[in-house]
Amino acid sequence: MSIETIRGTSSKPVSSDELARILSQLPNWSGRLFVGYPIIGTPDGPHPIDALLVSVEGGIVVFDLIEGAEPGDFEHRQDDSANKVEALLKLHRELMHKGELAIPISTISFAPGIQQLYPQIAEGYPLANSQSLVQEMENCKWPGGKEEVFRRALSTIENIRTIRQSKTRRSLTREDSRGARLKRLEDSIATMDSKQSQAFIETVNGVQRIRGLAGAGKTIVLARKAAYLHAKHPEWRIAVTFHTRSLKDFFRDLIYKFSLGERGEEPDWEKLRIVHAWGASGGGDRDGIYFEFCRTHGADYFDFQTARRQFPQGKEFSSACQYALSHIGDAKQAYDVILVDEAQDLPVSFLRLCYEFLNEPKRLVYAYDELQKLSGESLPAPEDVFGRDADGLPKVRFDSTDIFGPKRDIILDKCYRNSRPVLVTAHALGFGIYRNTPKDAETGLIQMFDHPQLWEEIGYDLREGELSEGSTVTLVRPPETSPRFLEDLLYDGQVDLNDLIRFIHFESEEEQAEWLANAIRYNLEYDELKHNDVVVINPDPLSTRKKVGPIRWRLLNMGINSHLVGVDTGPDTFFLPSDDSVTFTGIYRSKGNEAGMIYIVNAQDCHAAAWNLANIRNQLFTAITRSKAWVRVLGVGSGMAELMEEYERLKVHDFELQFVYPTQEQREQLQIVNRDMTMAERKRIQNSQQSIEDLIQYLESGSIRAEDFDEETVAKLRELLERA
Repeated sequence: MSIETIRGTSSKPVSSDELARILSQLPNWSGRLFVGYPIIGTPDGPHPIDALLVSVEGGIVVFDLIEGAEPGDFEHRQDDSANKVEALLKLHRELMHKGELAIPISTISFAPGIQQLYPQIAEGYPLANSQSLVQEMENCKWPGGKEEVFRRALSTIENIRTIRQSKTRRSLTREDSRGARLKRLEDSIATMDSKQSQAFIETVNGVQRIRGLAGAGKTIVLARKAAYLHAKHPEWRIAVTFHTRSLKDFFRDLIYKFSLGERGEEPDWEKLRIVHAWGASGGGDRDGIYFEFCRTHGADYFDFQTARRQFPQGKEFSSACQYALSHIGDAKQAYDVILVDEAQDLPVSFLRLCYEFLNEPKRLVYAYDELQKLSGESLPAPEDVFGRDADGLPKVRFDSTDIFGPKRDIILDKCYRNSRPVLVTAHALGFGIYRNTPKDAETGLIQMFDHPQLWEEIGYDLREGELSEGSTVTLVRPPETSPRFLEDLLYDGQVDLNDLIRFIHFESEEEQAEWLANAIRYNLEYDELKHNDVVVINPDPLSTRKKVGPIRWRLLNMGINSHLVGVDTGPDTFFLPSDDSVTFTGIYRSKGNEAGMIYIVNAQDCHAAAWNLANIRNQLFTAITRSKAWVRVLGVGSGMAELMEEYERLKVHDFELQFVYPTQEQREQLQIVNRDMTMAERKRIQNSQQSIEDLIQYLESGSIRAEDFDEETVAKLRELLERA
């Protein structure tokens, strides 16, 4: 048992550090101490609380922190803060009992700089220093404190309950419908864990990194952090940026709701900007960090088409950002904070550009998913990302030893979106854990981490073996990182794996389309799911419009509306606000979004591909992890049948990952075989393949004989084939 400290920005560093030190050593107490938080919106503007403790042992304790030896009007400050906290909590019916709060509120003024307290004592208004604080805490005891009430109060203080819930009210008639079960699940994911709280409240004067799985809450944490910093420092210029354009509306909605709690009013959108990473001319929604950087510095700006002609394929944005950085001279600063989501999809040069665009002390927060690309490579270390100063020292390091200070590197290892079976299925298929070993290959694996410890950092426990090269390992996800209630609430404790995840094989795309249209109609009419609960994903972004057309046509004939993201909507819109249309999307526009029922169509393309197998498996991984409840993986032909066999082998292993950890040489071979290839590389290989096929045909037909080739050429060809 212990009290953990979550540190926000505070203008009272001495008293807050001493408070955290003393409370961390309190025996038989547990809970969370928030420093510089919460900020409560009032008609007179935001009201910051110096520090606040939420615990089962003492309920809520509001601290008035005093720097120096003069307490001032601490009685008034205690009353004012207690009244505002009480008013906030009374807005929530679940915290009330017979007209009174179900959790007590106490106040203490803490002044470590005052040695003689007695001349300052006021009856009913506790004043403590470092020597007397422990005794004052004993006076705050909450007899019979209830864990459930504590959790609800904590959720309210963190201002997160309504954010996790569905945007629109559900019309439910049956307690056992999918809609009812999904509502129970959404209602239960109501309280941030300590790492999430730490991530959004704790602010570093410098660079902060937040790592985590899909579904760990990174986007919510960044939105929450933006609203908090905006309320705490309304004069700061803050930017929130990202890769996937459809995240813009999601961010705006989250920040708006959080700001109502922090400020009591809508954010000042001139000071708190939500902008895409790239951007373009035209202002408004078209603006972006890179475009603004070029405009501010008078540097050449490259849109995608121009960059495509100017720079190597696949390096367009990276090269454009690097070009801007190398052609500006001294950088001009425009922001006080920049928060970057989806950093795994953005180039290192963009993070450097953001860093240069910031005022001192360079408050940059970047969040990324260790597995969103599933490649063996992670983002480089901060020393490599941000470079070195004139003395050769790294500009950014994460090796702080201050145990009470804000954390610079936070890992969110608990997944709140995907249940354990769903998440492990995504990982197993993404890495090819149970894939059949191809002929002439040593392993069926498609890709693997270069650093084995990443498995533990993202929440897996090692059940058997060692995380070292050549060792057979068994990895499992424990309840601490994959909460079992994500499964149990959907099935009242009796999990039906055949309903949670289903792989379905069809003989033709027409059969697939017919089945899916009927399944969606059933979801809406019988399962009591809303249109926004259903998302259909086609993994191949280039074929999505053509492939989903027959499905949407069938839905239209059934009277069910649908929209294709980026075609029927603007690039920034994923779900329609009216909630009367089912979302269809390619894989890239789906990133950052989630839904209760995910349908993945044409999954056979993800089994084995001639090109970019690792990237294609990543698409399947990403699609599966969009689900916060159910997944349906649909496909056609033999490729789908073999993909289903992979999944069945995972089920036999009870959703544990068992494999031989590849050696460095094997990992390098995987990267070569399954690497991403440019169009030019693909064309060259296709031409060579065709030439070989033509040669075989000519030799078999006798139109060309082996004797027609000189001996040196034949010998060289034989040598190369044997070596391969």
